[in-house]
Amino acid sequence: MFRDRAEAALRLLPYLQARTLHRPVVLAIPRGGLVLGRVLADALPAELDVVIVRKVPLPDAPETAAGAVAEDGELHLDPRVEMLSYIPPGYWEQARAKALRRIAELQQLFRRIRPRAELRDRSVIVVDDGIATGATMLAALLWLRRQAAREILVAVPVAAPEQLDEVRAQCDDVLCLAAPDSFQAVGQWYEDFRPVDDDEAAALLAGREPRLHPRQT
Repeated sequence: MFRDRAEAALRLLPYLQARTLHRPVVLAIPRGGLVLGRVLADALPAELDVVIVRKVPLPDAPETAAGAVAEDGELHLDPRVEMLSYIPPGYWEQARAKALRRIAELQQLFRRIRPRAELRDRSVIVVDDGIATGATMLAALLWLRRQAAREILVAVPVAAPEQLDEVRAQCDDVLCLAAPDSFQAVGQWYEDFRPVDDDEAAALLAGREPRLHPRQT
């Protein structure tokens, strides 16, 4: 159990500090991942940037990710999805278009703060507050593999154990503090898992102290 995202980042930090990193850059998956990314980037130190991906849900289960769309517009689907749900004709095209609209909004927000980091020949650390289905992380990694990074590391506090092998196959190493068999959702492993909104995410990327939502009880 982690107190909050910042405390989880501090628990990841010693493992990253023990590695030899080449011009490291922390790529956070917005929005919750930016809390961890800010802590890690300041402490290593490293450059902080974002990798923007959006979950694509199942049509009859909006909280369940069937895949995700990366910044290049490519839709990555879980190959098991056809066995899980009936997919109406045209659904994936509509879901992809919706995800791309949101990606464009976030690009506009974040790129006003800083341009995209150069990733070629650098140690890239991809961080999020956890991995559930793995859809967003896998989409991020598949996009990142085309950016000619020297090495790609994934750092997360908690993950569903069945997703870790898929994530490992798309990067050089995974640092995960907990992969409990009892995993159901990322939020269950945090005492404080309050939402992070766009303004707070932007403040974190800019290095300002964000105005956090009140804790939900």
